[in-house]
Amino acid sequence: MNSLLRPPLPGPSLCARRRASPSPAARRLGSAALAVGGRRCRRGLSVAASAAPSWMEEAGVEVLEEGGRRNPSVSDSYRPAGLPRPNATVLEAQGRVCTGPGQTRPLGEEQAMRVLDTILRSAMGELKEEPVSSAQLGAFFAGMTIRANSFPEATQWSEGERRAMSIFWPRLVQVLPPEVKFIADPEGTIMGANGLTGPRYVGQGTGEMRLVGALREVLAGGHLGYEEVQCVLKDILPIGSNSSSTVVSEALLAAFLIGQRMNRETDRELKAYCLAFDDELGPPPVADVKSLTHYGEPYDGNTRFFRSTLFVAAVRACYGESSLLHGVEWMPPKGGITEGQMLKFMGANIRLSPTHAKTLLEDENAGFAYLNLQEACPPLYSIIGLREHIKKRPPIATSEKVQQFVRARGRESMIAGFYHEGYEDPLLMLMRRRTVHAGLVVKGEEGALSMTTKERSAHASKGLPVNHCSGFRTPNSINSSETDGIPRESFRVIVNAQELGFESTETPRTDRSVLKNLELGLAALGGEKGAAYDRIVLNAAMADHLLGCSGAEDINAALDRTREAIDSGNALRRLMSYIKISHKVT
Repeated sequence: MNSLLRPPLPGPSLCARRRASPSPAARRLGSAALAVGGRRCRRGLSVAASAAPSWMEEAGVEVLEEGGRRNPSVSDSYRPAGLPRPNATVLEAQGRVCTGPGQTRPLGEEQAMRVLDTILRSAMGELKEEPVSSAQLGAFFAGMTIRANSFPEATQWSEGERRAMSIFWPRLVQVLPPEVKFIADPEGTIMGANGLTGPRYVGQGTGEMRLVGALREVLAGGHLGYEEVQCVLKDILPIGSNSSSTVVSEALLAAFLIGQRMNRETDRELKAYCLAFDDELGPPPVADVKSLTHYGEPYDGNTRFFRSTLFVAAVRACYGESSLLHGVEWMPPKGGITEGQMLKFMGANIRLSPTHAKTLLEDENAGFAYLNLQEACPPLYSIIGLREHIKKRPPIATSEKVQQFVRARGRESMIAGFYHEGYEDPLLMLMRRRTVHAGLVVKGEEGALSMTTKERSAHASKGLPVNHCSGFRTPNSINSSETDGIPRESFRVIVNAQELGFESTETPRTDRSVLKNLELGLAALGGEKGAAYDRIVLNAAMADHLLGCSGAEDINAALDRTREAIDSGNALRRLMSYIKISHKVT
């Protein structure tokens, strides 16, 4: 792999000289720091906002103080009220057995006995405070069935699991609902004489019957066609209690979602998840912008390190690179810091429709937008609670990062983060299916989009390193592929921040603190140099460069442009303006 793309870069010494000589504007803003309620917070923001309207100065001074009064500052606190919590004993076991053929860790006899005893007591109504949910039952037994039917010997049932099941199943079969008994032994080949329900089970209603038919294939370790997956999803989603919702067993749905992930979805299955609800709200609005980048951050957020994408979007908007962010306030399994939490904390309106987002993208004082999945795609939002109860990420966790809730008249690009090997190429495949001009997948910190300036340790773990990027873009040469009318060239690169003149710095930790993440990001946009500032600069400039954006062909020019957007105060003004404008578009 090359360390960078495009023309050869100047040596580190030249980059370092540039890095060591900030512009006069940067020096003026370098002392700005944000500490809620502190004197430096007030001075730093007022300096950065000196050319802005008075309302923006006031908003900048008060935004974190007011946010702290109205909103929780820890990401866990954004979990929707009223969602029932899963049973911890069974959830821990799901984390071991509801995963891939090479990652599954069979249960020992003691844990298997404890889990099955918990399920039995819950089914008998003895666990009033922490019952095992229907979704947990579906996910757990789907994992056990797929392991028995199709996994390699090393990750099939352990002897301890076999002994525990032989003891508990004769009692469980008396109290479990029929759909769970079907999931546990769909063909009557696993539980012997006590597994007769599965072969006869058909479900209730058209949607559930289709789901049961698909599940028979999934539980055997098989795969489905594109139309099969789409029909199932459209039949059963959204789930809920209103009259228009389909009544379907959550055990069956959980088994379907986790089963497809355990079997490692095929390209056609992932495409079905990705495109299933494209027409849910009608044709997407088209923004009159010259360039639009769709950001696909993992929806479950960051739990450890600084999350930079919101601030990167404000920076890129300063020079005409519009960004559309999308996600949720809170998502399992991590339940980490998200863009929705940060914007809500600062007082922005996060309940916007795609049409509202189009307006914000076109607004010369904003130039970026955030969409909540609740407004952008209600069917997928409806299963957030169920996703917590299946423990592991379903196929939707991959496909939801590659969405086009708004289109552009000009050039379109996509960026998505990943962590586990095996999902790099599927994400790029989905981006090509979206017919965008450029696509980029990044292995950032925590599997998110933030590339780091920290030098890679010689003792780093195996696998793709952090800052690994791959993608495609509209070429400058004729050596490219063209399958849908858009010529593209592919690339793979490991971004080395030290070659670009950045000092190696530890990534700032936020540890689920929304407030801390905002303090770091706003201080950086206020001109305060340091690790957060460097990461915003690096991620904005590298996105421009790797996606082939205008004016970013030379990486040093891209870095200079990004620093200027921050040091001039323009990026901070954009973010503060967005907070106010987001309330005017509705």
